[in-house]
Amino acid sequence: MKIGVLKETPLSEKRVAISPNIAKQLIGKGFEILVEQDAGTKSSFKDSDFTSVGAVIKNRDQVFKESTILIKINPFDSDDLKLVNKDQILMSQLYYKSQPELIEAIAKTGATAFSMDAMPRISRAQDMDVLSSQSNLAGYKAVITGAHEMTKIFPLMMTAAGTIIPSRVLIYGVGVAGLQAIATAKRLGAVVEATDIRMETKEQTESLGAKFISVDNTGEESEGGYAKEASEDYALRQKEAVNKSLFQADLVITTAMVPGRKAPVLISAEQVSQMKNGAIIIDLAAAQGGNCELSKMGETVITNGVKIIGTTMAPESVSTNASELYAKNMYNFLMHLTEENQFKWELEEEITDGTLIVHDGKIRKN
Repeated sequence: MKIGVLKETPLSEKRVAISPNIAKQLIGKGFEILVEQDAGTKSSFKDSDFTSVGAVIKNRDQVFKESTILIKINPFDSDDLKLVNKDQILMSQLYYKSQPELIEAIAKTGATAFSMDAMPRISRAQDMDVLSSQSNLAGYKAVITGAHEMTKIFPLMMTAAGTIIPSRVLIYGVGVAGLQAIATAKRLGAVVEATDIRMETKEQTESLGAKFISVDNTGEESEGGYAKEASEDYALRQKEAVNKSLFQADLVITTAMVPGRKAPVLISAEQVSQMKNGAIIIDLAAAQGGNCELSKMGETVITNGVKIIGTTMAPESVSTNASELYAKNMYNFLMHLTEENQFKWELEEEITDGTLIVHDGKIRKN
C-alpha cells in the first residue's frame, strides 16, 4: 500500500503527519511512502531527509492520485476532497462530532475515514493517542510562553538586594496538558495550584508537588477518560473555591475541553476584573470557545491590566517534536489496523470501531 503524506494547509500549521524516521520504519514494514513536496519544511525536515530513507517526493495532485492511504493532521478540507476518490482511506483529526458537514462531504466521495481525535482512552490505545501526545507539548509550551510574557520570574531567588518571592501559577484542568504544565511550572520554581472536575486527578496533582483545589464532589467524574461537562451547580461551587487562588495568581493556564462541545467558561469577565494587575491567562481552549469569557482565538486581549492569550498552543510552535510524536502515533495505529500491509477491517474491535467514522462512503458515527 502507498501512504500519502500531505502538506498541512492552515497558515499557522508547521507540523507534518509523518517524520522521516517513521517513514523509514513504515518502508521497512513494506509500505511505500509518498510525501508532498515541502510537507516537512516547517518542522525542519527537508525533502532530502525523506528521500534519504526511501520515501518519494511528489506534487500534491500526484500524492492524491497515487496513494491508498492519505494522512494529515488537520481535517481534510473542501479542496482536499475534490481530489479524493472512493477507494482511498483518509486519516486525520476530523473532530466529527462538531463537524457533521465535513463527514457528510467525505461520505459523498465514497472514501473511508478514520478520525484520530476519536481514539478510545484505553490502555492499549495510549501509544496511538494523538490528543495526548500533542497536549503534552501544549502544556509545556504554555508555561514557557507564560514565563516569556510575565514581568516576574518563577523561582524564589535570594540576592544581596533582597529576596524575590516565587510566582504563583494556577492551572484549570488536570488532563495531559495540565499535568505537563504543573510539572514544568514546578521545575521552574513556581508555587503551583490546580483544579479539575475529576476528583481522580487530585492524587496526580499532588504527586507532582502542586496543591489541588478541592470542590465538594457530588458525583462529577470523567467519561471514557475524557472530562465531561460540569453541572451548573458544580461550576458555581468551583468558581467560589478557586477565586482566592485566581485573584493571587501571576499566571493562569486553562486546558478544559469537552470533546465535541464548546469549552466550558471557567473564568468570567467579572473574575478577570478582580485579578492582579500584570497577571497572564493562557487559554488553551480558545479554539473551542475558550475557558475565559474574554478569550479570542489567536489574539491577545488586555483588560484591567490582565493579559489574556487565546491559543490552541502550540504543538505547532514545537513542530519538530510534535511531528515526531504524531508520526509515532500514526505508525502504531497503522500497525494495529493492518496485517501484512493489508487492512484487517475488524469493525467490532474497540479501537477500529471508535475511530472509523466513514466506511466505503457510509457514515458510521455522528
